[in-house]
Amino acid sequence: MRALLSVYDKTGVLDLARALLGLGFELISTGNTQRLLAEAGLPAIPVSTVTGFPEILDGRVKTLHPAIHAGLLARRDRPAHLAQLAELGLAPIDLLVVNLYPFQQTVARPEVTLDEAIEQIDIGGVALLRAAAKNFAHVLPLVDPADYAPVLEALRAGHVPPALRRQLAARCFAHTAAYDAAIATYLADDPLPPMLTQAWPQVQPLRYGENPHQRAALYGQFQELFAQLHGKELSYNNILDTSAAAELIEEFPASEGATVAIIKHTNPCGVGSAATLLEAWERAFATDREAPFGGIIVANQPLDLDLARAISEIFTEIIIAPDFAPQALEHLRKKKNLRLLKALRPVSHGPAIVLRSVPGGVLAQEADHAPLAAEEWHVVTRRAPTPEEQQALRFAWRVVKHVKSNAIVYAGPDRTLGVGAGQMSRVDSSRLAVWKAQQAGLSLAGSVVASDALFPFADGVETALRAGATAVIQPGGSLRDAEVIAAADAAGAAMVFTGRRHFRH
Repeated sequence: MRALLSVYDKTGVLDLARALLGLGFELISTGNTQRLLAEAGLPAIPVSTVTGFPEILDGRVKTLHPAIHAGLLARRDRPAHLAQLAELGLAPIDLLVVNLYPFQQTVARPEVTLDEAIEQIDIGGVALLRAAAKNFAHVLPLVDPADYAPVLEALRAGHVPPALRRQLAARCFAHTAAYDAAIATYLADDPLPPMLTQAWPQVQPLRYGENPHQRAALYGQFQELFAQLHGKELSYNNILDTSAAAELIEEFPASEGATVAIIKHTNPCGVGSAATLLEAWERAFATDREAPFGGIIVANQPLDLDLARAISEIFTEIIIAPDFAPQALEHLRKKKNLRLLKALRPVSHGPAIVLRSVPGGVLAQEADHAPLAAEEWHVVTRRAPTPEEQQALRFAWRVVKHVKSNAIVYAGPDRTLGVGAGQMSRVDSSRLAVWKAQQAGLSLAGSVVASDALFPFADGVETALRAGATAVIQPGGSLRDAEVIAAADAAGAAMVFTGRRHFRH
């Protein structure tokens, strides 16, 4: 039996090589892998000895040869294949160990050049893996060091189950597909290319999806954005809520002061800003004292003991912060059902596109990371907003962007006062937000109102003004803008058009 070893990642390869030699394998190797084996005193035949041809072009061509690929592709159940190998003086290769140049890690470096990226495109390794994986009934293809142990166990037992062989082949093709997708994405340099090539590794099987009868799993690099410091595994819905919370809190930089937001079913049910996290929490919680039960709490500054004690008074699923004070962490860890997540880096620095599955395919769009662009706002009423109203409009506009459409948010300069989300009518969303404020005992007199999209009729604005709002922010662009503006003018209210919509379905 013969095994070919050619790996960039040398993890575990020496132990594997020793074990294969002990099982009677003859080893073939290339370049740095062959030198590593030789330095460890392990016999390995250079690939150039097998091919009768030297490695050329700085190692770009070494395994692309019939002596290698025929040995991998020959079917052992076809006598003609074996006879042809013998006639040409070639021999089968029964096990392949290959992993590829680190293209993804290379292009992740901000300073990488195109030439450096190109040099990390593996050609021979991909060809070897595909050849061995195609012939998995007769050849064992290994691309992941995690598979070394189970394969060795099967070899020692004298039988490699067909299911394991097929699984190894699937992993090889998935690996090369992800590798090619990364190269295509990098070279296209376009978040919405003519052919969308995306690949993510599974990082965590989930207990179930949105409901217990739905299977689910987490893929990608989510765990590189958040470190879990306490609590049981995140669920499918937890992950969705965490994503929504992280996106919202990034609208409020820590340099502007403390901000706390409470998320429920991906919608904010309260957001507050203040000099301290505790004050910010009190303002956020005051918006709605019922909905936060079982919700997600996110802060834009390291979470301190004062806030930890306040949060402990209600049942919370997850708390997210850029860090946790030691005393806060100790206090919160007493709750076994509470999950604590440390935000490692901004989620807005992640993928440039958002994907959503639809029957027969996916929808892709650029992520909505549009800035506030307050300089592009236009006052369309006779009265301009006062400085305090401007501050409140800015606050409300940052929040309404993260509320499911139709979205309405009533706010003051540093807090939400009423949130209406996901209604079929914008007027209904406004009424819901007013009702929420009334239930919380909050007055909307002197508040501002934000709408994620245009008011198609004057009734939505009239509802807000009757509730006590004195200023409105909305994208504008309705056929009846004149009627909407006239309604604001009649009430002496100020209105700002942003020219930018923030639908969130």
